[in-house]
Amino acid sequence: MASTSLLRIPCRHMSQMARQKRSRELVDKIIRVDHAGELGADRIYQGQLAVLGNTSVGPVIKEMWEDEKIHLETFNKLIVQHRARPTVLLPIWNVAGFALGAGSALLGKEGAMACTVAVEAVIGDHYNSQIRDLMEDDPEKHEELLKIIKKFRDDELHHHDTGLEHDAEKAPFYQALTQVIKIGCKGAIWISEKI
Repeated sequence: MASTSLLRIPCRHMSQMARQKRSRELVDKIIRVDHAGELGADRIYQGQLAVLGNTSVGPVIKEMWEDEKIHLETFNKLIVQHRARPTVLLPIWNVAGFALGAGSALLGKEGAMACTVAVEAVIGDHYNSQIRDLMEDDPEKHEELLKIIKKFRDDELHHHDTGLEHDAEKAPFYQALTQVIKIGCKGAIWISEKI
């Protein structure tokens, strides 16, 4: 009888250690990928503004970019606070984000807004998935991170709706363009979670 209870203590402790490790890995992955995503979003709007800054849609892009700057600054702090490892692909996302933003803007304001709709749809879904994961893990422990992600998700969905309000669906080859961008975003999320 005594030996059975002695075995339970280390097993229970190991189970708790395994849960803590899993929780830590979840937070690291979330912060790493969200940091990369917010860097990419920052550069997308920077690229769009470089092309369309002096047009009627320039102030709209600038307003969305201001939100992304706050998001990126927040994840820059969370990377340090949680000692999370950033993705090694940051230099690629830096260039790719600007190229996507400028490239979509070269199609006109509709192209830029179509890009916004596609990116923000993927990011909204991605943030919802992270919220579910954090709630399943430990909502109390992750209360602050959940609050941040919910706020940023709402900002991104607002950007999505803003894109639709500004003629995104009038972009040339809207369906094909948005599908390609969505696939690219999903790929960037998947790879940033891993490396």
